[in-house]
Amino acid sequence: MNKIKLLLASFSLSVMAIAQSYEGSIEFKMATGKDTTNNVYYVKGNTVKLDQIGKRSGKVEGCFIFDLASNEIKSLNPGRKVWSEHKSETAPMIKGTCVSTKGTNTKMIQGQKCTEYIVKNTEENTVITYWIVTGKYDFFSPMVKLWNRKDRQSIYFNQIKDLPKGSMPMMSEEKLISTGETVTKLEVTKLNKSSIDASKVSVPAEYKKFEQK
Repeated sequence: MNKIKLLLASFSLSVMAIAQSYEGSIEFKMATGKDTTNNVYYVKGNTVKLDQIGKRSGKVEGCFIFDLASNEIKSLNPGRKVWSEHKSETAPMIKGTCVSTKGTNTKMIQGQKCTEYIVKNTEENTVITYWIVTGKYDFFSPMVKLWNRKDRQSIYFNQIKDLPKGSMPMMSEEKLISTGETVTKLEVTKLNKSSIDASKVSVPAEYKKFEQK
């Protein structure tokens, strides 16, 4: 009887964890010294679609679909209506050592309570402050690891130790240690928690696979 109770309790916790995972869209912007771009994540279960919005056109100009169950990435070109398999980049190189610390400050961003995390690398003259919300954004860390981008925002995020499950930065700012100058800034501008149709995070039927020769 005790074993049955333990199994039922374990199953209930698993169901709760699934129910609490985020589903919906997340709009965010990335600003550099020269430009600002807008992007949207669509999250459903183990699948995430990233839409990259053209600055001039205001339309989706590029997409990535991340299958976190199979660890596969697909790249889509809406203009040409083609898709291709996207291979993760080689492992990024870091000069020196990244030191991550959990700060004591908190901040409300888009109605979410975020905790400050700081990653500093003296040799690379870089410090990035992340304002991280935890609890239901289970897709984010696996997606960042799968994509394996070489920008410092992504690389330094992977250096943060002992992040709670379901963590995601709502804002992050990369600065030069020597001058305090902001290099890049990422910020979530809108959360829309809602049911997402599976077609929204899939390759449209009319798209053809692009094979590189």
